[in-house]
Order: sequence, then C-alpha cells, then structure tokens
Amino acid sequence: MRNLTKLAALSLALLSAGTAAQTYKIGISAGLTGYAATVDRAWTDGVRIAVEAVNARGGVNGRRLEVVVEDNRSEPQEAVTVYRKMMSSDKVDAFLSGCVSAGNLAAAGMVARAGIPMMLCSILPQNEEHLKWAFSTLPLARFEVEKRLEYLKDHTQIKRIGVLHDPTPYANLQKTVAEKSVANYGLTLAGVDQYKQDDADMSVQIGKMNAAGAGAILKIGIGGTTLTAARNIRQLGLPTLMLTSIEDLAVFRPVAEVLGDKFFFVAAPSQVVDALPEGALKKAITDFLGPWKAKHGDRDPNWAGRGWDAVMLTVAAIQKANSFEGAKVRDALETITGFQGTTGVYNFSPTVHQGITQNPFALATIQNGRVRIVK
Repeated sequence: MRNLTKLAALSLALLSAGTAAQTYKIGISAGLTGYAATVDRAWTDGVRIAVEAVNARGGVNGRRLEVVVEDNRSEPQEAVTVYRKMMSSDKVDAFLSGCVSAGNLAAAGMVARAGIPMMLCSILPQNEEHLKWAFSTLPLARFEVEKRLEYLKDHTQIKRIGVLHDPTPYANLQKTVAEKSVANYGLTLAGVDQYKQDDADMSVQIGKMNAAGAGAILKIGIGGTTLTAARNIRQLGLPTLMLTSIEDLAVFRPVAEVLGDKFFFVAAPSQVVDALPEGALKKAITDFLGPWKAKHGDRDPNWAGRGWDAVMLTVAAIQKANSFEGAKVRDALETITGFQGTTGVYNFSPTVHQGITQNPFALATIQNGRVRIVK
C-alpha cells in the first residue's frame, strides 16, 4: 500500500512537471499602483488579452502561454524585487514589462545575465550588454516632442514655450530633445522646470514660465499631474496652451473640461482609429479592438495595444526560431521586420531594438467629449 502511495505521488509529480513544461511563462513588472497605474494596468490587460487569443488558437509551438504579474508600485527599487522574484520563484521565460522605465533599467542587468528576453513598454538600457536582451514597443521619444513643436510652428504665432517635466528617464529624454530642437521650429525656451509625480500644485513653475513669455507649455509626464497643471493654468487666468505627452484618455477627458481649446495631446493611432484610412494599420488595430472591447468596453486601447503587440512579437520570434530557448528567441527578435502592430510597423535589427522608427503619432484634442485629430 505504501509503495502504491509513493507511485501515485510520483505519477502526480511527473504529471505536474509535464504540465509545467507545456507552458511558456511571461513575466510582467508593472506599476499597477502609483503614478504609472493607468498606463501599466492597460498594458497588462493588453498582454492578457493577447495571451488569451494565442491560447485559444492552440498556443505557440505546442505550448500555452502563462502570465505572471507583479506590482512594482511604480518604484524602481520595488521593480528590482519583483523581477528577482519572478526569475527565481516563477521561472519566467520572457519579460513583457510595463512603462516604468527606471524600474526596467534597474533590473536589466540581472535579466541579461540570466539570458531572458525583455519586450518593454519603456525606454531601453544604455549599457550594451543589457541592451542586447531588451526590446521596446515604444516609439522614439523625439516623436512625441516633434509632433507638438510642429503644431506650434505651423498653426500658432507662439515663439516662446516652457517645458514642464517629471523626473523619470523617459520624461528627461523628451526634455533633452525639446531643449536641443526648439530652435529648429523657430521657438525659444522661456523655462524648463521639473515637478514630482505627487505634486499637488505647479502654479509656481507655470507662473514663472508665463512671466518669461511662454505662450505654451510642453507638459512631459503621465498621471494626475496633468490635471493639476491644467487647473493651475486656469486658476492663474492664463491664456497658455498646454500640449501633453501621450497618455490614457481617461486622464485627458477632465483636462479637456478644464482647458477646452487650449489643450492638445499626442495621440496614438488606436486612439484615433476612426480617422485612419483603410489599410494594414487600421486592420491591425481592428483585430486587437475586437477582443479588447468585448472584455473592456470603451477603455483607452493605446497602452493595451502595445501589450498586445509585445505578445505577438514574442510569439513571432518563437515561431521563427522554432525554439523557446531565451538566446534563440532573442536572436529571432532581431530579425523581425515589417511587422504591422497596433502602433506602427516594427523593424528590429541587431542595432535597432526600438522597432518603431517612423513617427506614428497625431496631435489631437477633445471636443464635446470626442477625440479629434488637429489638422
């Protein structure tokens, strides 16, 4: 009887091991709480929707996808902790992590040493060895800045602007782009100032920029501070335009109510899909929007679409490599070109790990509750 019990236990263990071997684990370090919560929750839900779609058609190369999610609380130190946990305890095969750049960069070294591919919703590491294992669905940071500066140059008489940014690596990257390129658009800087993601008032910074002649402010960063800045502009009675970074539309709608026609934002293709011409981009977005809307209704699709793209790119690499081995999947990602995603076309190479190299953005506003592209 005792031998039968042992045999049963061994059989169960073998069955469990066989089941585990049939999954490909995707780890997500996401800011489900903190300043990045709006975008990282959407990214995570987009990854989950894509995983459900892949599994519904039988998985990839005989394996089902499995998602492991950990909340990094939008903090770099916490991100390192959750990355380490997913590597050691969950034994993830790939990371498809969210938009907290500082957290992804802080963990990139140990992920690279472990030979685990990363597909991120953030900027990429600068260290060459870390960068080797990291890829991004994020378009180049300069695209967001250029789209706003183009509008000011072509559609306004404004000559001086302010730049208001948070301390994140991505925001600092955009800030640097703005500082270096404003002159190319016939503009000068009236001031550059930083705020914290939990600031409840930015009227001092905004007031200084106005006193220095700023007719517009480029607000760089995500979260509730966008609404705070809008309220400060109105409270100060200023005619200042505010042009913001890409963000979830749930954040932008109350901002539009405060600033009206003085508010503009960078919009991704999925946020203005009705205005797109028929073609490969619109089809890719529509293919994603079907399952997305069935589960999440009218929630903003932008960040979720990038999460969807991350899964589909990873699946394409597994199929191309005909392998689940980290190094082979990484190598295959570098060969993916002409991949139509929900944000644009991805063209990776050994020297390009940020795959969207053509500006996919539009400048938009919200009128009567509807998102409209500014022509």
